[in-house]
Amino acid sequence: MTVAPERTDQLVVTRAKTLMDLAELTNELLPGYRSEILEGQLVVNPPEDGPHGSSLTGLTLALASLHGGETRVAQAIGLWLPTGREDHAAPDLAVVDDDYQHHLVGHNCYRPSVFRMVVEITSSNWRDDLERKRAAYAEARVPVYVIGDRKHGRVLVLTDPVGWRVPHPVRVPAGGVPRPARVHRGEDRDRSGSAPQALNSQRTRVSPSGVP
Repeated sequence: MTVAPERTDQLVVTRAKTLMDLAELTNELLPGYRSEILEGQLVVNPPEDGPHGSSLTGLTLALASLHGGETRVAQAIGLWLPTGREDHAAPDLAVVDDDYQHHLVGHNCYRPSVFRMVVEITSSNWRDDLERKRAAYAEARVPVYVIGDRKHGRVLVLTDPVGWRVPHPVRVPAGGVPRPARVHRGEDRDRSGSAPQALNSQRTRVSPSGVP
C-alpha cells in the first residue's frame, strides 16, 4: 500500500482505533519492520540485517529435528501475552505444538500454552530481548527461551519459569548453544518446581554473528 506523506497522519487517526490497530498499521506502512505490544507499549523492531538473518538461519537448521511429530519450528508466529489486554510478542523463531493452528487468539497470535520454546536474536533494541521479553515470556510460562545476544557475544538459555519468576540463564559462549533433547509442554512441569530435563549438553555450532 502506498500512502502520500501528507495523508499519512490523517490515515493513522482514521484507522487506528486501538493500540493493536496502530501496530498492524505500522507493519503495513513500514515494510520489514515488526511491531509488538509489551506492557501496553508499542515496540517497533527494525528490519533484520545480514548477521541477524544468518544467525537465525543457523538456529533454524539446528532445531530442524523438532520440525515434525508433535512439534513445529516456525517463524512469523505471534505469542499472545498475559501481561496486558493487547500485549503480544513476535519471536524470531518458535517451537510450537503441532496443533497450534487450533489455538489462534487473533492477529496471527496464538495462546502461550502451545509454545515449547522461543528464540530471539538481538538487534539494536537488544534491551527488550534481555529484559522486557525475558519477564514477559516467564509470565507466559514458556518453558525455554534462547537469546542470541549479539551485543555481548553470548547465548543465554533460560528454562522452566516457576511461579512467574524470571529464571536464571545458562550462559553459553558465542559458537555453541545447547540443543533441546525434549522441549516439554508447560503443563509437564511438576508443581514443586522441578521439571523434565529440557536441555542436554549437546552443542550445535551457532554463532550470534556481527557482535559489535
